[in-house]
Amino acid sequence: MIKFYNFLSRKKGKFIPIRKEWVGLYTCGPTVYDFVQIGNLRTFIFEDLLRRTLEYAGYKVKHVMNITDVEDKIIKKAKEKNKKISQITRYYEKAFFEDIKALNIKKASFYPRATEHIKEMVSIIGKLLKNKLAYKADGSVYFDISRFKPYGKKLAKINIKNLKAGARVDVDEYGKEAAGDFVLWKGEKLGEPSWAAPFGRGRPGWHIECSAMSSKYLGQPFDIHTGGVDLIFPHHEDEIAQSEGAFKKPFAKYFLEGEHLLVNGRKMSKSLGNFYTLCEIEEKNINPIAFRYLVLTTHYRSKLNFTWESLDAAKNSLDRLYDFIRNLGSASDNQPEKKLETVKKYRKQFEKAIFDDLDAPKAIATIWNLINQYNKKPESFDPGIVLKMFYDFDEVLGLGFKNIKKIEIPKIVSELTEKREQYRSEKKWKEADKIRDKIKKLGFTLEDSENGPKTKSLETTVLKA
Repeated sequence: MIKFYNFLSRKKGKFIPIRKEWVGLYTCGPTVYDFVQIGNLRTFIFEDLLRRTLEYAGYKVKHVMNITDVEDKIIKKAKEKNKKISQITRYYEKAFFEDIKALNIKKASFYPRATEHIKEMVSIIGKLLKNKLAYKADGSVYFDISRFKPYGKKLAKINIKNLKAGARVDVDEYGKEAAGDFVLWKGEKLGEPSWAAPFGRGRPGWHIECSAMSSKYLGQPFDIHTGGVDLIFPHHEDEIAQSEGAFKKPFAKYFLEGEHLLVNGRKMSKSLGNFYTLCEIEEKNINPIAFRYLVLTTHYRSKLNFTWESLDAAKNSLDRLYDFIRNLGSASDNQPEKKLETVKKYRKQFEKAIFDDLDAPKAIATIWNLINQYNKKPESFDPGIVLKMFYDFDEVLGLGFKNIKKIEIPKIVSELTEKREQYRSEKKWKEADKIRDKIKKLGFTLEDSENGPKTKSLETTVLKA
């Protein structure tokens, strides 16, 4: 049984899908005006964990993630760079897909672009005008929040009386203090893209885009809508108002929202100089999957404090995990059935954690408990069974376990390692260091331990899943 914390009810409860055939999942995608920052990537990893968990449980998932390719920030960037909007959006869209591939995030079933779904947006706005939930003003069309009685109460749990009565909001993003009637359709302006519509040429507001694309691909209602907590108000609340106001039926059954990523305890922003992208992680020769691992060690509904030290610790943990898997091999022994019982409890613990509102930290702790027990009493386990179970767990975690191969150490590296040990025993430190350098040039590194040196391939430190 899967349980999720539903932000609509502010309670955790059993997940019951609408249909037997498939689960509809809508995740708010990137606004392609810049490289995706790691806070957004944290949200995308949480959403990938959600999808993988549903599939692990046996559900077929129809996953839709929109691409916002017309919006205030995009238009501003195109003007600043003196480029066409499509040149800006396609460039950053390509970078986004490279990022999610590097993070081993599964591809969505559909990636609809906003500019390719204007017809659907116009249709919904037409329904809202017909239902007297929208009105025209100054060439634009606005949603009248006073006429949608549940506005603010569904998801954000705010009191509409505290909002400025009659105020109109033309910008795509705003806070509670500026909330009011929000724009559905922006009247045509010089230098901005526009499309024909029965209510006048113009372009869509940001919020209407998700309503149109989710209903087209998933119908209404659908099962799960996700995003970051920063989108609860106004974006997700406005989606609910538009969609339910137009179609007169519920929008989504469950809302799952991911918490913020902080940097050194502070909100990430360019002005503070703590705004990071995946490229900056890769430039430090750190496996992007180390960032995925770091994200998974904190529950998606808890704030994650990113530091370069915490990322380095995650990298070291991931390397240890890879080393353990690499050393397991695929060997078995004569009593696999008996030893299967030894690991069953770990599978139960893993599944209990992950099915309880995606508790990845507990699931990962289960893996480390198994590793610790294996290292204490390896004779109690069948390595082949453990390896197979780890592969199963990785269907959820997405850390690339199946890509971990046993490294064959060349004979020359082994011989040099023995020679270095001889120099070290004779306290000839300079000669020993020269040998280490030679080994490094051959693509390997040595880690000294109480049990002697461990030879590792340098490739394993930047391995991508």
